[in-house]
Amino acid sequence: MKVKEANSGLLSNFEVLDLLRSWGASQEDLTAFGTVTPSECKVYDYLAQTPAGTQSRDVLHNFIEKVEKYKLTKGERLQAMNVRPSSAVEVHLIVEDCEERMTVESVEQFLEEVKILPQPPEKPEEEVKEEDDGAEDENDDAEEGDEEEDMEE
Repeated sequence: MKVKEANSGLLSNFEVLDLLRSWGASQEDLTAFGTVTPSECKVYDYLAQTPAGTQSRDVLHNFIEKVEKYKLTKGERLQAMNVRPSSAVEVHLIVEDCEERMTVESVEQFLEEVKILPQPPEKPEEEVKEEDDGAEDENDDAEEGDEEEDMEE
C-alpha cells in the first residue's frame, strides 16, 4: 500500500471503524483475516468497544451542527466525538483555553449536546468478570510478596 498524501486530514474513530468494516473486519470472525491484517483486527476490536462502535454518520453530522455555536476547532470536535465527555473536567481537557472560550453555563449546555452521541456498547458480563478477577489476582500477588518479606525479617 502506498501513501498518496500524508496527513491529509483527521479521521474520527467512527470513520476508522467504518473503513475497517468496509475492508471486511468484524467481531464475529476475527480469526479469518481476509484483507484485514492482525493489527487492523486489534484496532477494530478496540474501536468497537468505544463510543465509535455505536455511532452513525447521521448522529455525527447532527452533533457537528449542534456544536457549531461553540466555535470549536476541528480537532476539538473530533475529540468530543471520540471521547464523548460526560463531565466539565473532560470538556476542559478537550477544549483549549476552555475557561476563556466557554462559560460554566456553555460547558453544561455542551455536555447536554454531547448526550445525543450514543453510549459505548456495554461489555459482556464475561469480560467484566475477567477484568475483576485480574485485579484480584494482582492484589493477591502483592499481599503474598508482603508476607514473604515479613517472614524474612
